[in-house]
Amino acid sequence: MKVSIDYWSVLANVSAHGAKILLIVIGVAVAQVVLKRTLPKILALSEKRVGERQDEFKKRVQTLGSVIANAVTVVLTAVGGLMVLSEVGIDIFPLLTGAGLVGLAFGFGAQNLVRDIIAGFFVLLENQYRKGDVVKIAGVEGLVEDVNLRRTILRDLDGAVHFIPNGEVKVASNYSLGYSRVNLNVPVSYEADLDKAIGILNKIGKEIVADKKFGELITKPPEVLGVDKFGELAIEIKFLGETKPIKQWEVMRELRRRIKVAFDKEGIKIPHTKSA
Repeated sequence: MKVSIDYWSVLANVSAHGAKILLIVIGVAVAQVVLKRTLPKILALSEKRVGERQDEFKKRVQTLGSVIANAVTVVLTAVGGLMVLSEVGIDIFPLLTGAGLVGLAFGFGAQNLVRDIIAGFFVLLENQYRKGDVVKIAGVEGLVEDVNLRRTILRDLDGAVHFIPNGEVKVASNYSLGYSRVNLNVPVSYEADLDKAIGILNKIGKEIVADKKFGELITKPPEVLGVDKFGELAIEIKFLGETKPIKQWEVMRELRRRIKVAFDKEGIKIPHTKSA
């Protein structure tokens, strides 16, 4: 639909209604600033979910605040732009009608985009993951650097950044929601004293909790669950504990080091295959 514009008339209206146009622009800008400053405070007044810690609640508020603020900013900018066009004498009805037709045509070709937005809405609504979480989605593991209605940005351990459309997320595995788990299978030789090995592992679990550096990362002391598997070369002992979110890898690295040192000292062998 053609929109005719009388540029001289537009300039005359800008001159005549400059103060009102400036007021609209300032109003939109002020509304955006106020929104970004007050929205997190308003969301912070909402109740925390059952079992949700303060740091998790804070991350959820930040994520929701960012998405809502960006969406409202787009709406405010669009409304403000239409109001300015109306003030300068441009008939916005053809623009609105044309936008509706374009939107209809765009809708048929934007099914994937609509799918992404709907999926993103439920990701945020159900609190599946947020900024700062470590997750596995669409076959990719990494730290969530940003999430909005359309896509999620992950950075993996190698530093690569992955942009994943939310519609591609069929299963979301969150490694840092609530707590993280230490999950080790410790192999010992069939000739080893099994009770002795279990005693050493439980002792290590108590010692690491008492450690000034690692103790504050642990929420449930690592302890032996029992014999987990009779392997081809070794008996595997299940060693479990719980940590603060995302801290399990740091704790497990230290546990492996302490287990190796303690087993060497007590003469307990950890079987391994020899390369040819």
